[in-house]
Amino acid sequence: MKVVSLFRLGELEDKLKETFPQVEFKFIKKAKNIPNEDRQSLDILIGYDGNLDETLLEDCPNLKWIAWYATGVNSLPLKYIKEHNITLTNSRGVQAKQLSEFIIAFILDDYKKMRTSYINQQNKIYDSKMTGRRLNGDCILFLGTGAIAQRTAKLAKAFDMKVIGVSKSGKQKKWFDEVHKIEYLSDLLEKGDIVINSLPETNETIHLLKYEDFEKMKASTMFINVGRGTIVEEDTLIEALSNNEIRHAYLDVFEKEPLTPDNSLYELDNVTITAHITGNDQGINEDVTKIFIKNLEHFLNYSSVIENEVDLEKGY
Repeated sequence: MKVVSLFRLGELEDKLKETFPQVEFKFIKKAKNIPNEDRQSLDILIGYDGNLDETLLEDCPNLKWIAWYATGVNSLPLKYIKEHNITLTNSRGVQAKQLSEFIIAFILDDYKKMRTSYINQQNKIYDSKMTGRRLNGDCILFLGTGAIAQRTAKLAKAFDMKVIGVSKSGKQKKWFDEVHKIEYLSDLLEKGDIVINSLPETNETIHLLKYEDFEKMKASTMFINVGRGTIVEEDTLIEALSNNEIRHAYLDVFEKEPLTPDNSLYELDNVTITAHITGNDQGINEDVTKIFIKNLEHFLNYSSVIENEVDLEKGY
């Protein structure tokens, strides 16, 4: 059994070798640098490389499993992976720790007017009358009720916030006051003081939000997007923000990344931008490797995995 990593894992490399002495491990910085002899003989690919494509996978005739060290898998050739019966796992649940903290940080930054305080500091203005607002009693409307939303909902409950979610199934989840099927989203938008997208990118979620959806939100609503930028067409989002259909947006993901310097989002005063960093976490490799170890132990015995397998039909 040969495992090839798409990036270096530091001390975790020795741990993997010690845990599985019967497995051959190769640790390579990028997918394009994998030697042809390793492509021909590898059984498992682990790690993350945004440039991993179908062409490279075609060079790996024995590939049985991709252990993806990220949550989103929409950049991968899912059709090819499915057609060739390749197992795909991801880091679902691990990044929720960091993402949920970012979401709460965005909310507190906005409610406590930290941005305004920083601008005042830069301009040497001392405004002791500035007043923030409390979180308690306000409502978060989550698009998606997966690991990110569930962990954030738990944190939000510490601030006595109300949490509503929409999902494909409408199944009730812990920490949520209400969960509805996503087909009822239009009727729920006016309830959210904060609307947060944490949905993955699928055929059903691309451009899910239309201009009229922003019209239905409160003028005081804050929109946070840590899911996928394709949830709303960029021009539609810019128009809604320019027309002040909502009060503010915190955006970490975008329809086209990276943002170019001439992007109109940079010109808007009611937008806070982060550069797709909410999933960056110094401890993530260790956490995902723990999942990989558990799965590899099972895979070596039963040729299957037991945790975080991606549904290739759904794309998550």
